[in-house]
Amino acid sequence: MICNKVLVLNASYEPLNITSWRRAVVLLIKGKAEQLENNKTLIYYHFPLPSVIRLRHYVRVPYKRIPLTRRNILERDCYTCQYCNAQTEKLTLDHVIPRSRGGGDTWENIVTACVKCNIKKGNRTPKEAKMNIINSSKKPYSSLQFEIFKHTKANFNREWHKYIIGI
Repeated sequence: MICNKVLVLNASYEPLNITSWRRAVVLLIKGKAEQLENNKTLIYYHFPLPSVIRLRHYVRVPYKRIPLTRRNILERDCYTCQYCNAQTEKLTLDHVIPRSRGGGDTWENIVTACVKCNIKKGNRTPKEAKMNIINSSKKPYSSLQFEIFKHTKANFNREWHKYIIGI
């Protein structure tokens, strides 16, 4: 059974979305896209399974706001404590500047922390607690970043890397 995902690029070569290989094949057959990369597996005689396709016509995509949710923060921080780099199932969200000191619920002020580090930091700033944040907390560019990261972890879909900046 084939379960590969395909990176879809806009006509301008910017990543647009990730789709199933079946949908990608339909776009190719209808002439709406061209195949840029494949994984050398044939799905039909002389028809390799696509891994990257590019749409022939530019599609205008409206800006879509990324909601500030626990899941999205965990995704952004790769399910890793931003103080000690631990990957554990017991992760919390920590306000860099505590709410009691005026710190708000923003992408820049919330990081993923293990319970131990969150307790150690307490109601202080990282500087006061003598703790460093490993990765700067910032708002993700798009939700597509999360999906692309998931599909390129552990050297999967290596051919996607030349079409994506920052991975």
